Parts: sequence; C-alpha cells; structure tokens
Amino acid sequence: MSDEQPKLPNHIAIIMDGNGRWAAERGLPRSDGHRHGVESVRRTVRAVIDLKIPYLTLFTFSSENWSRPREEIRDLMGLLKRFIRQDLADLHKHGVRIRVIGERGGVEGEVIKLIEEAVALTSSNDGLQLTVAFNYGSRNEIARAAKRLAEQVKKGDLAVADITEERLGRNLDTAGLPDPDLLIRTSGEVRLSNFLLWQCAYAELVFLDTYWPDFNRETLEAAIAEFQSRERRFGGLQARSTA
Repeated sequence: MSDEQPKLPNHIAIIMDGNGRWAAERGLPRSDGHRHGVESVRRTVRAVIDLKIPYLTLFTFSSENWSRPREEIRDLMGLLKRFIRQDLADLHKHGVRIRVIGERGGVEGEVIKLIEEAVALTSSNDGLQLTVAFNYGSRNEIARAAKRLAEQVKKGDLAVADITEERLGRNLDTAGLPDPDLLIRTSGEVRLSNFLLWQCAYAELVFLDTYWPDFNRETLEAAIAEFQSRERRFGGLQARSTA
C-alpha cells in the first residue's frame, strides 16, 4: 500500500456566491450578507496559507455586477476599500502577493489607487499568490487578448501563423499564473458565470450548497477532498500529475 499523501491543488479559484440569499433567509439586508462574506474571505485566505497552497483566485466583482442597485454597489465598493485598508498590512506580513485582474475602466479613482497600492506593496512577496478578479469578465478578457494579438499582426510584429494557445494565454490577465486545478462555487448554483473560462478548461469543478458567508476551513477541506478523489486524465486514458 502506498504511503503517498493525496495531492493538494496547486491553484484554487472560488466563485464566492450567496451573500444576498444568506442575508434574505435571516431577514437581514444584503449589505449584512456582503459584510459576513468578507469574514469568509479572511478565513479562507488564512486556511489556504496554513495548507501551503500557493495560488488562490477569488471572484469578487464581475463586470456584470454594475447592473445591481446603486446602493448595493456603493456598499460593495466600501467593503473592498475597508478590506484593503484593514487587512493589507497583515497580508503583507504573511508574505501574500496580491494581483488584481479585470478592467480598470469605470472604477472610481479611490478604489483604483488602493488596488495599485496593494499590488505595489506586495509585489516582491513570495508567499500565497492571491489574485482578485475585480470588474472582471472572462469573455471580455479573451476579447482583449485577441485584440492585442490582432494589433501585433497589424503592425507586422507577429505572423498569423504564430498565434497559438500559449501566445494567447500570455496575453490574458492571468499571464504567468498556472491554471486552476480546482474551482469552487458556493450557494448551489452550477455554472461558471463568465469566470476564468479559458483557464478552467481542465479544472475540477466543485459546486457546494453552502452560502459564501458560511464557508470556512472545514468546507474548504471538504472541497479539496472531493478534488483529491477524482482521477485527472486531461483528455487521455491515464491519470496525469500536474506537479
């Protein structure tokens, strides 16, 4: 019998869903759900650091979320600003490197400034690589990457024949990051919602009924156990390691 320990995922991506429904079931305003969701972010980051998983990507705000009521958007932006102001020093102390993907257009200047400060402060850290998908949509990301390649072809810097999957990948917001091994979505919804469509081509998908505010280390470890129970063949006949 092998004594080899089950392999942990190298990169976990999470669609943090269910804040509003968590609040509604308790007769609370949606803003309370979002505030409790921030606590779940803190718990999850700590758990991932403890487990020594090197990459974590969180879907915090999609480019489609701007259609939500103005008051809710204001609350979400306020929570983001407070999280950065209150937690950045602790994340930096623990060696977390922060990266933010998504578009900057249409985002208020104060938020952009705080994001840039967080990225700059932690840029040399070599601990957990925490990627925050903010004002992010995967189709838009892929379209922007294609546009960059088209501009290179137009300038004569790139031949059409040289456009490959690898080159397109290097033009995505996630360039330099490994693809997620495990994608978790909370709240019982079973869809990707325009999140990391390219990058999750071979990710193991785990959908949980738990609302995001109730997500904790135990829930995370259950999702990891589900990941470890699966045989990953990447289109082949034999299981293949991603190490």
